[in-house]
Amino acid sequence: MAASGCAWSDLEFDSQATLRWYEPAAGVFYGFCGTCGATLFWRTDSQPDHVSIAAGTLDPPTGLVTDSAWWTSEASDYHVLDPALQNHPTEP
Repeated sequence: MAASGCAWSDLEFDSQATLRWYEPAAGVFYGFCGTCGATLFWRTDSQPDHVSIAAGTLDPPTGLVTDSAWWTSEASDYHVLDPALQNHPTEP
């Protein structure tokens, strides 16, 4: 999964009509589309002004560049890791 992030205050919505939130654990929130179920965002109470964004939900051109790969020790056999990226086999 590719993700990006920003300050919550910098995030702009065209519409929030179908945005739904799920709290699977205290202080952890997942935003998703109430129509199709697509993951859109996640945020935590520990970083209240930061929101992570599922990069595939952004309209191009995004200007995003991949800078690191996480949990690479769990990559499946079909995944090709770019050796130029910062690599994190597990959590830091």
